Amino acid sequence: MFKLIHEDIASIMARDPAARTPWEVLTCYPGLHAVIMHRWARWCWTHGLKWLGRFISHVARFLTAIEIHPGAVIGRRVFIDHGFGVVIGETAEVGDDCTIYQGVTLGGTSLNKGAKRHPTLAKGVIIGAGAQVLGGFTVGEGAKIGSNAVVVKPVPAGATAVGNPAHIVQKELVQSQEETAARMFSAYGITPNGADPLSMALHGLINNAASQELQINKIITALQASGVDCASLAALEKFDPAQLNRLVE
Repeated sequence: MFKLIHEDIASIMARDPAARTPWEVLTCYPGLHAVIMHRWARWCWTHGLKWLGRFISHVARFLTAIEIHPGAVIGRRVFIDHGFGVVIGETAEVGDDCTIYQGVTLGGTSLNKGAKRHPTLAKGVIIGAGAQVLGGFTVGEGAKIGSNAVVVKPVPAGATAVGNPAHIVQKELVQSQEETAARMFSAYGITPNGADPLSMALHGLINNAASQELQINKIITALQASGVDCASLAALEKFDPAQLNRLVE
């Protein structure tokens, strides 16, 4: 037990720049308290003391504002940062080195008792504030869930899910050293470039239209040089790609 607590404190010190001393983490971090009390509740739950496990979970919820069902499986070095309003359901599984921010729900969408109703987080997953991960699927190793995302289907390893409903952003094949470090830990699940697949697609369409307009202008210039009257074409209004790109940022 003490070895696990030492690991938890060390991982929090590494991931939270606001953590100044181990003593501060031990005494002032409700996420750590919730994880420790969950271990007591889980022990009771797996040893046939179901009511006592639920009662310990209820007391932990009252003290920390973090609700973890004693049936949930929580790995090592899991960091629940701030933690207010976090809910982790009965069949949820949280892998080692995961980070969960405030307002997150690992919820179930099925009423079938005994079934796998809640999500599984593989190792190193980061769930941003207010995100809702709902269903009995798996979020792959090293994946990130952006703040306020609503995820209802599996997320591949190393990918990022953002939006409502969540869109998947695949990891880049080639990344700088800074991006690689950010992939290891990104506060609130924010990617280095804040990539949103919808806005990326819109930017791509706008830039493609700008490229086509440039080519058309070159064609008009060549026609005019050949003596073709293109005065009516030149009078057409040109769109401003920079302005459109700003609208979708």
